[in-house]
Amino acid sequence: MLVLNKIDTLSADEESARAETFSKMLNHAEVMKVSATKRLGLDELREKLISMLPQRPPDYPEEQVTDSYERDIAADLIRESCLKILRDEVPHSLAVRIDEFKERENGMAYIAATIFVERESQKGIVIGEGGKMLKSIGSAARKEIEEMGGRKVFLEVRVKVSKDWRDNQNMLNQFGYIKRK
Repeated sequence: MLVLNKIDTLSADEESARAETFSKMLNHAEVMKVSATKRLGLDELREKLISMLPQRPPDYPEEQVTDSYERDIAADLIRESCLKILRDEVPHSLAVRIDEFKERENGMAYIAATIFVERESQKGIVIGEGGKMLKSIGSAARKEIEEMGGRKVFLEVRVKVSKDWRDNQNMLNQFGYIKRK
């Protein structure tokens, strides 16, 4: 399947010519035309993709929402908050590790997390002037984690530099990017 985006920026003739050219390059693949910004053709694309998915038995019982642990989801939500708030600053050079995840007697959760970056300059960007950026990240992540868990959360987030962590097999394992054997 070939999906052409940004069709709203082309004339009908240009759209047809490009669809034909690319389709020939891909052995006459089926062409779906969409515009993500104008939300054109997205429903049809979703339906087509769903229809192409293979049928198989479920991986876990229907009442089980996910097979991930809450602490793993919390790390993902913190990283997602970083990506949203920092945008293009350092998103692909950061990872999140949950250092502590405890249930408190009052039903609240306590989470301590570390955001890892590769360079000292990135640490400054994540923390921001007077800690404003880190506070925004923490607040946004805490709200998401509370929604997910259905309870109040005390979230403590810190930033640490681990030079070139993306090239370190042990760090990748620690962050869950490589499956342990």
